[in-house]
Amino acid sequence: MYTFTTIKNLHTDLNSGKVSCVQLVEESIQAIEEKKRLNAFLEVFNETALAQAKLVDEKIATKSAGKLAGVVIGLKDNICYKGHKVSCSSKILEGFESLYSSTVVERLMAEDAIIIGRLNCDEFAMGSSNENSAYGNVLNPINEKTVPGGSSGGSAAAVAASLCHVTLGSDTGGSIRQPASFTGTVGLKPTYGRISRWGLIAYASSFDQIGPITKTVEDAALLLEIMAGKDEFDTTASQKSVEQYVNALSDNKKYKIAYLKECVESNGLDAEVKKQTLVALDKLKNDGHTVTAVDFPFLDFLVPTYYVLTTAEASSNLSRFDGVHFGYRSPNATDLESTYKKSRSEGFGKEVKRRIMLGTFVLSAGYYDAYYSKAQKVRNKIRQKTREILAQHDFIVTPSTPGTAFEFGKNSTDPIKMYLEDIFTVQANIVGCPAISVPNGTHSNGLPIGLQIMGRDFEEGNLLNLANQI
Repeated sequence: MYTFTTIKNLHTDLNSGKVSCVQLVEESIQAIEEKKRLNAFLEVFNETALAQAKLVDEKIATKSAGKLAGVVIGLKDNICYKGHKVSCSSKILEGFESLYSSTVVERLMAEDAIIIGRLNCDEFAMGSSNENSAYGNVLNPINEKTVPGGSSGGSAAAVAASLCHVTLGSDTGGSIRQPASFTGTVGLKPTYGRISRWGLIAYASSFDQIGPITKTVEDAALLLEIMAGKDEFDTTASQKSVEQYVNALSDNKKYKIAYLKECVESNGLDAEVKKQTLVALDKLKNDGHTVTAVDFPFLDFLVPTYYVLTTAEASSNLSRFDGVHFGYRSPNATDLESTYKKSRSEGFGKEVKRRIMLGTFVLSAGYYDAYYSKAQKVRNKIRQKTREILAQHDFIVTPSTPGTAFEFGKNSTDPIKMYLEDIFTVQANIVGCPAISVPNGTHSNGLPIGLQIMGRDFEEGNLLNLANQI
């Protein structure tokens, strides 16, 4: 069995003939089958993955292979891949097959990546624990009694359990970084617009961003380099040129780092997570970086602002799933109105329905100004304050999550408690800035702890460099 470490090492082994792409895919299929109790994969694309592996082996033999030759990649089940099913882990899209590939899939495959399958997630990317999937919970491979985080729980679990080399997730309020923190992996949310959202099934369009989950920062940098850049199909994708992020990792620059006092001193923060965060900050200081505590008075407004705005956008985005155009249609429907009502009631899960109703409420006449309009103003305040801090410092550092992975069912009965799991991660999505979670030691309970770094818009090169130093 081949042991994957980094893409760079994999390419050395492929070029020397130590391993082949076909062997890598076969071993990945075997590993997924052996660990299917984790429920990370909803479907494995055996035939197309093996066919692609054979093609890439031929390219390696003729020295014409791309930058991701032989890299076995899993896709979160909200990213489209032509001719393959995509369901957002929801019954409402049961049996739906994508008519086109997302921009990220096309760019990865142009560099000879091999797509192995689609990964379980919280339904429509709504959740912090992967307990909201219509197809069952994903188990955390570090401790199977605990959640892997959400909504990209399958993506994080697959990398942590070595079921494939790297995965893609989507991050609306921490859905890449929180699962990465819970599974001891690296999770990157790029700047809003750095990666095209074409082919990502929308949850909240002004928050969503695709990003990688990997074992190393170097691999995350390479994937970002390949996926980033302008796209004619997505007008929100930035026109800015893409850096060679991998090359930035050799830099030993010293940075000005701020940490949010309110986060580190929060009563809700696990004592060992706090200790590990302070240890990491001390180490940065000892390595020659400038580390300063700063005030951020809006911590208590982050989660409410996020949930008012994202549920409003979800209410609008999910209106297209109506039982008429595609996906699930209730067999109990008798006319047009009952088709809408029954298809949506039966097709959507509890959490998705909760968020659609919340979003419809905050957009409704009489409440629009009190909730949605006010939340947009608060979002602007949060942006201003965050950018003010980043104007004086290169980065903002916080814990990735208030604690380590929790046991199944612990927060399920209290939506507010579950929503507060995202308290440190939603800021980057509200603002639109890039953020990454890197492993930061292990708790006495044996579970990983994550450290989050936020940076300035489109300065992923520096962000990845500091993450790599850590």
